[in-house]
Amino acid sequence: MSSHGRDTTQAPRIDLRTPLSLRSAFAFPLQTREARREVLVGAALLLLPGVGWLFNMGHRIQMVHNMQAGVSPWPAWRGYGRLLKYGTVTFLGMVEYYLPAIVVGFVAGWRGSTVLLIAAALLGAGATVAIPGYMSHYCRRFDAREVCDPARALRRVLQGGPAYWRAWGITLAALALSFVGLLGLGVGFLVASVWFSKPRSSAACGRSPARTWTAYTGWSASVRSRWPRGCGRSSGRR
Repeated sequence: MSSHGRDTTQAPRIDLRTPLSLRSAFAFPLQTREARREVLVGAALLLLPGVGWLFNMGHRIQMVHNMQAGVSPWPAWRGYGRLLKYGTVTFLGMVEYYLPAIVVGFVAGWRGSTVLLIAAALLGAGATVAIPGYMSHYCRRFDAREVCDPARALRRVLQGGPAYWRAWGITLAALALSFVGLLGLGVGFLVASVWFSKPRSSAACGRSPARTWTAYTGWSASVRSRWPRGCGRSSGRR
């Protein structure tokens, strides 16, 4: 392997042919110098309140798009205005999905209604489950219409079956581990938070809802597919 910008001591690269596991998911965003550099860039941008999170979301969208196009996910920190747009669109989608839960929760608090509070919690859980159903589909063509159909997004997710929930388990494990970064006076948490998010973006080449989920939440740099060749072809069809 060439030493120009790549690690010469790396084991075989983790890609979309690698079986999904805790180890492969956790290692995916750290496997090359370029990948590690992009994690550090994302951590630095988190110092910008609000907008830094949008930049990082846009970066994840671009990473997935790159893989769907059959190219390496890195580099993706290019065209910051475009990344901000992608991050904003996906954020507005989240607002749309969570808005019913927020409204019902506000009414529940105002009226002191336990029933409405439970309804708000269920709506919030449904939104959390449904959001991944639009994420990787938006990454394909950056079509905002993919974001605005909660029912279709939920159908995609529910088709995932056990693989979907396995991806959830890996995600929650990574989320818990990311809090170790708090030991570094908060600075390490910035890096750990970006690390936690980057594997989310690595699996959208597959067409199944489970892969759609892991593309957003993190953990399928390793789902079955052909990467980098053929990824665009296999994922370009609905």
